[in-house]
Amino acid sequence: MTLELYRAGTSPLHRLGAGPKLLGLCVGGTSLFCVFSLPIVILGLAGVSSLYLVAGFAPRVLVAQLRPVWWVFLLIFGAQAAFGNGLTGLLLVMRLATLLLMACLVTLTTRSSDMIDAITRAFAVLRPLGVNPARVGLTFSLTLRFLPVLAQTSAEVREAQRARGLEGSVIAMAIPVTVRTLKMANEIAEAIEARGFEE
Repeated sequence: MTLELYRAGTSPLHRLGAGPKLLGLCVGGTSLFCVFSLPIVILGLAGVSSLYLVAGFAPRVLVAQLRPVWWVFLLIFGAQAAFGNGLTGLLLVMRLATLLLMACLVTLTTRSSDMIDAITRAFAVLRPLGVNPARVGLTFSLTLRFLPVLAQTSAEVREAQRARGLEGSVIAMAIPVTVRTLKMANEIAEAIEARGFEE
C-alpha cells in the first residue's frame, strides 16, 4: 500500500498550485454545508465529478474514492431515516460524498510535500500568536497519510467479515474499523510524544 495518493499528470488541476487548491477546498467545503437545497448539492456533486474527467481520471478512479466508505454513508442515511427525515439523511450523505471527492481530487492532483509546504507557509503568519507552523504541518501530514491507512483497514475488515458471512452488517463493519482506527491514532500520538515533539 502506498502512502502517496498523488497521481502524476499534466492536466490544469495538476499544474495548479497547492495553495489555491487547498483554499478552494476550504471555501467549497464551507459553502457546501451552508447550502440546504438537495438539488444544488447534487449539482455540486456532479460538478466535482466532472473535475475528475478534467484531471484525466477514469470514472473508476472516482468510484474508488467512495467505495471504502459506502457503509459509513449507509449508516448515516439509515440513522437519519430511522430517527429523523430521509431527505435530510440523503442531503447529508450527498454533502459528505461531495466533500470527500473534493478532498480526494486535491490529494490525487497534488503532491503531499507541496500541500504540507503550502500549509506551513500559510500558518507562518500566526507564529506571533503562538502557533507553531511546523506542528500544524505535521498534523496535516499525518492526516493525509492516515487516509489510505484507514481505507486499507476498511478493506481488510470487509474481507474478514465477508469470510464470516457478515458482509451485509453495518455494525460488524463499523465497530472493528472504529476500534482499529482509535488504536492506530493512539499509537501515533505515543510515537510523537516519545520523540519530544510536544516540548
